[in-house]
Amino acid sequence: MLNHVKDRRLVLGLTQEQLAERAGVSRQTIISIEGGRYDPSLSLAMKLAALLGERVEGLFIPKED
Repeated sequence: MLNHVKDRRLVLGLTQEQLAERAGVSRQTIISIEGGRYDPSLSLAMKLAALLGERVEGLFIPKED
């Protein structure tokens, strides 16, 4: 899954650590999501979207196969 987490985080001036703390996850989780190596659960995706001021479908984009 593609995502715009890093772009939105940077626009808001948040560090990975700050976003992780607010989302209740580890910094490693944020790193993995931003790198496209981990697809978050629906509840985490919704939490991240809310924290970043985005809609889930605007933040996460399914890959075309």
